[in-house]
Amino acid sequence: MLRPTRRRLAAVAMVLLVPTLGACGFGYQTDQVYQPAVGVNNRDGQVDVLNAVVVTSTEGEGTFVASLVNKGSSDDSLESLDGDGLQVQVSAPVEVKAGDLVNLADTGAVSVVGDGVQPGDFVRLTLQFESGQSTEVNVPVVPHEEEFSEVELASPEGSPSSSPSSSPSSSPSASPSP
Repeated sequence: MLRPTRRRLAAVAMVLLVPTLGACGFGYQTDQVYQPAVGVNNRDGQVDVLNAVVVTSTEGEGTFVASLVNKGSSDDSLESLDGDGLQVQVSAPVEVKAGDLVNLADTGAVSVVGDGVQPGDFVRLTLQFESGQSTEVNVPVVPHEEEFSEVELASPEGSPSSSPSSSPSSSPSASPSP
């Protein structure tokens, strides 16, 4: 007779423990946006800026890459970027159609030049869209290797060399000063 009572008691204990052990509830980490990548996200405007980084192969020079997702019902385009102490060039406006995604890693469309462009540092960039959206992101600078080795690097206008494998120069005029 004790056997069925113990089984019932064990069954009741399991029913009570399953929600506790399963971490059921509201507001837990599984309900939050999770960013497992190096880049940063900004979802404040019509166009989301996702996994934004600056990829560099030469100190002081890099390429801004991110995925731009237009959540709105009208087309938009990335017109310009700027940052303190940085020269940022967008080769052409980047069109982001309504409901579409554009990956800047495939285009090499945005070059970033400045003293802060060194692997391990962060640069603060402001993206300006045709719709008037202005998005500010604090972007990590990463080396052009491992998962970023496939990124097409931008070549800023006036750059003496577009080759990322050039050896250090012994010339005293290796970098122009503004």
